[in-house]
Amino acid sequence: MGTEQPDTPVEAQCAYTHGLDTVHLQALHALLVERTVTGAALRLGRTQPTLSAALARLRRHFRDDLLTRVGNHYELTPFAQQLCPLAAVAVAAVERVFSAQAGFDPARSGRTFSIVSSDYGIGVVGEHLVGVLERSAPHARVRFEPVTAEAFSRNPDFYRTVDGVFMPQGYIELPRRLDLFRDRWVCVVAEDNPVVGDRLTMADLDVLPWVTTFQDPMGRAAAWRQMELLGVTLNVIAVVDSFLAVPRLVRRTGAIALVQERLALRVAEALGVRTLDCPFEAVPLVEAFWWHPMHDADPGHAWLRRHLADMRDRLDRQ
Repeated sequence: MGTEQPDTPVEAQCAYTHGLDTVHLQALHALLVERTVTGAALRLGRTQPTLSAALARLRRHFRDDLLTRVGNHYELTPFAQQLCPLAAVAVAAVERVFSAQAGFDPARSGRTFSIVSSDYGIGVVGEHLVGVLERSAPHARVRFEPVTAEAFSRNPDFYRTVDGVFMPQGYIELPRRLDLFRDRWVCVVAEDNPVVGDRLTMADLDVLPWVTTFQDPMGRAAAWRQMELLGVTLNVIAVVDSFLAVPRLVRRTGAIALVQERLALRVAEALGVRTLDCPFEAVPLVEAFWWHPMHDADPGHAWLRRHLADMRDRLDRQ
C-alpha cells in the first residue's frame, strides 16, 4: 500500500468532507485511539467487518496506512500520530453541536458537563458541584477529565472541546475566568522523618529527596519555580500526576513534597505525615474555573457558571 501523505494534518482535516461523513470521523478516532479494528469495533458498538471497511476507506482517502503492524501489535504511522489530536477535537466538536439545546431546563436536561481537573480540584470543588447536580439537575452529570499536556498547551482548539478547566492562576491563559478559592503551599514529610525538626530550613530543601507532580514544566507550581530561583537544587526521586498520591509516597520514605494546605490538612493524620510551613514566602494559589468564550451564550454553561460562583463563599470557609 502506498505511503504518500497529504502535506500537513491541516490539509487532511480540510479533506474530511470529500466523500466522508461523521461515521467515518468516529471510526477514525476510535481506530487511532484503540489501534486495533477489534478495539475500535467494541468502542463504537459496531461489527469488526464494518470497522475493517472503514479503515480501508480511510486509508484510501488519506493515502496512508494509519495503522502498521509491529510484531504482534499495531502502531500509528507518523501521519496518524498527527491526525490523532485533530480527530479527538473534531469528534468532541461534533458531539457538542448535536447535543446543543436552545434552552436549558436543569430539572429535565441530561447534559454531561466535561471539566478538566486534577484530583485536588475534584476533591475541593467536586463534592459541591455533584451536590448541585443532584439537587437541581438530577438527570445531568459531570465528567471530570484528567489534566494532560494538552490542558497546558494553550491551544484554543482543545478548550473548545470541554466546558472548562479547574486550574490555578499562572498555568493557562484564557479570556474567561471565575476565581473559586485561595490556598497556600505547605511541605509534607513522614511523621517520623529523622532529618527534619519542627521547622524546615532552606538547607533541608537542598538535602532531602523530593516527590513532585507533573513533569511538564508548565505544570509545576509557582512555588516550585521559586525554589529553583532561590538556588535550591532539587533531587527528584519520584514524579506522579496525582496530588493525592504524593503524601502516600512520602510517608514511608525520607522524602519531602510540596502540596496544597487544604489537601495536607485532610490527609496528614490518616497517612502519617507532618505538615510544615515552607521556609520561604511561597506564592499562594488561586484556583479558578477557566472556559473558552464560545461557551458564553450557552444557557447550560451559564447555569453552571452561576452555581460555581455561588459556591465561592462555601469554598472559602472550608
